[in-house]
This record gives sequence, structure tokens and C-alpha cells, in this order.
Amino acid sequence: MIKLYSWNVNGIRAVNKKGLWQPFIKAAHADIICLQEIKAKPEQVDAIIDGYTAYWYPAEKPGYSGTAILSKKTPDRVTYGFPKELIKKYKVPGDMYGDPNEEGRIIAAEYQSFWLVTVYTPNAKDDLSRIPLRHKHWDPAFLAYIKQLEKDKPVVICGDLNVAHTEDDLANPGPNRGKKGFTDEERSGFQAFIDAGFIDTFRLFVHGKGFYTWWSHFARSRERNVGWRIDYFLVSSALKGKVNAAKIHPNIMGSDHCPISVTLDL
Repeated sequence: MIKLYSWNVNGIRAVNKKGLWQPFIKAAHADIICLQEIKAKPEQVDAIIDGYTAYWYPAEKPGYSGTAILSKKTPDRVTYGFPKELIKKYKVPGDMYGDPNEEGRIIAAEYQSFWLVTVYTPNAKDDLSRIPLRHKHWDPAFLAYIKQLEKDKPVVICGDLNVAHTEDDLANPGPNRGKKGFTDEERSGFQAFIDAGFIDTFRLFVHGKGFYTWWSHFARSRERNVGWRIDYFLVSSALKGKVNAAKIHPNIMGSDHCPISVTLDL
């Protein structure tokens, strides 16, 4: 068995400063931990990660974005970002907010029987100004990259995908339809993974509403569980029968997101 966690920490230094990092590490008993929005460079991280080898991919812009993989077992190979040929083919551009290829958004780690990819997908923004990037460039390039890896071995994808896939994945779908995180373009980008055979692991075990991974800071949203499920573990169809458990951990505090986990029989 292998247990994997994914967590958008919204600043690993902030979680550690709150005294919530070490309790999480001890309670998780994870073999691999994937992080998004680390918002720090390795030399700035004072969180204790005993027992893990850390692979950091910070954004070039200080205090912004970034991902990491903490692994007890050393991967055979680790790569960062999109391959250059996919950036060129899908014209993954910079925009008014910066170049997503310089924001530390994707790490892929190769293990003996699978690839693990953690991702922090660009936010569409309140005015939807990053929808063209998402819909025409990023989402197609990301799917192409995953399919490329899948030719070699099955893939586990995790992270903050910044989209609620269905109406069951957010508390208030009606008033949020067409807004960031619940536009047709973003949802179709996620659906393309499902159509390509990837499995939303949480939905193998739990159906219906009320299960969320992100809550606004406003109006006691987390306390009232008025949230969104935008963090996922997806696996190649070849791994469907290997998924032993998939969970959301809303009681783990420290970020506006909560961790998610999956246990694989590998």
C-alpha cells in the first residue's frame, strides 16, 4: 500500500508559523505529500520534513504559487513544468499576470509502477481574464502532457485544479454558474480528462453534495461548509482497481484548502 496526500497550503511558511505543519505531518503517515501554493523558495522553508526528500518548484516571483513533492522513497526521475515542445505546440503564453511556465505549477515524479504529477492550475480570475489561457492553452497542454506520460506507465494526478467539475462539487452551483471555477470552459477542461479515461478517485467512494476542499474566508463559509471541491486525485483507468481509499480531510486546518488523500494498492 502507498498513501499519498495533496494539499494547497496557501503558504507553507504560514502553516508552519501557525504551528499546524508538524501535527499534519505526524497525523498523515503519508508516503508522499504533494503541495501547491508553497509561496516560498527552498531556502525560506523552515518547516521540518524529517524522513522525506523534498523536490521544490518555486515560482520565479517571490511569495507566489509554487509546488513541491515530499517523498519517503526516492523517485527514479523528477521533471519540472511542461516539456518545451508542448509549450510551443499549445502556445502556452504569458499574459497580463505573468508567464505560467515561470510560476512553478507542475512537478512530475516517476516511480517504479506509476508517474505522479502534482499541479497548481492557473486561476481564471474574477473577471475571467485567464479563461483564454486555461481553455485554449493550459488545459489542452496539460492533458497532452499526461497522455504523453501515460504511454510509459499509469499516471496519478493530484492538486488544485481550480474547477468544480459538477454541480455536486460546490455548495451553491446556481449563483456561481459562469463564474471563475465553474465556467463551461473550465468544466470542459476537466471533463476532457474523464473522457480520456481518468478516474476521479473520490467519486469511486462518495457521491452527492457536501464534500468540499476549499472555502472562502468570508461569512464563516468553512464553519457552515459552504465550499467547493477543486482539489482532486485522478488516476489512469489502469489504476482504478488499485484505489483502496480516497478521502477529504476538512478537519485539518492551516489553509483555506484542506488536504485530500488516496491509498493505492501498489
